[in-house]
Amino acid sequence: MIRLLGAVRARLTRDSVQRPAGPPPLTEAETAEAEAQLGVTFPQEYRRYLLEVSAGGPAVARLERTGGVWWWADNSRARRDLLALPFPHPDSYDEADDALLRREPRAEDYPDDEEAFSWAWTAWDDEAGEFEDRKTAGAIVLKEHGCGFATLLALTGPLAGTVWWDGRATCDLIVPLSLDHAGGGRPATFDEWLGRDSWDLLPPDEWARRPV
Repeated sequence: MIRLLGAVRARLTRDSVQRPAGPPPLTEAETAEAEAQLGVTFPQEYRRYLLEVSAGGPAVARLERTGGVWWWADNSRARRDLLALPFPHPDSYDEADDALLRREPRAEDYPDDEEAFSWAWTAWDDEAGEFEDRKTAGAIVLKEHGCGFATLLALTGPLAGTVWWDGRATCDLIVPLSLDHAGGGRPATFDEWLGRDSWDLLPPDEWARRPV
């Protein structure tokens, strides 16, 4: 009897630690259906979280099925077509980013044709918007932090399963969240991030601190 009570107590303690308040875990069938519909295979740690802990909630964007369609809360459905593309490392588009910026039309280049400048700048702005969208291809917003900041989870490509900080609202940068910035800044995995505050995993002395 003592052994049985000990096992029950251990199980209750484990469940209270692993299962936060929020929706229950997904079933294997639900998870597989979501993957098939979205055209991705979830990273192992995140998949285990969905199956054993929760479908999401306050700490992790909830994966839910609405009208038969799987998608995440706090994520734009307009980005669905980009989900299966590999998440790009920010270093991979630095040169293209600079080149696009240099091509921004300037009013002084159209001294006698304001309408032509407006058309040229609108076309450039549309191209820039599409380019910005591709910077987070293959990733989801894992958690919103307000003021345009967000934690991203890469689902696809070589960086699948790692977490990133989207700080483009203020500095046009996406940077890895890491437990070891001094040692190279290896991007943290989903399990390493879970239970931690993204603000605490930013590069030291290189980022605005948490809003107060």
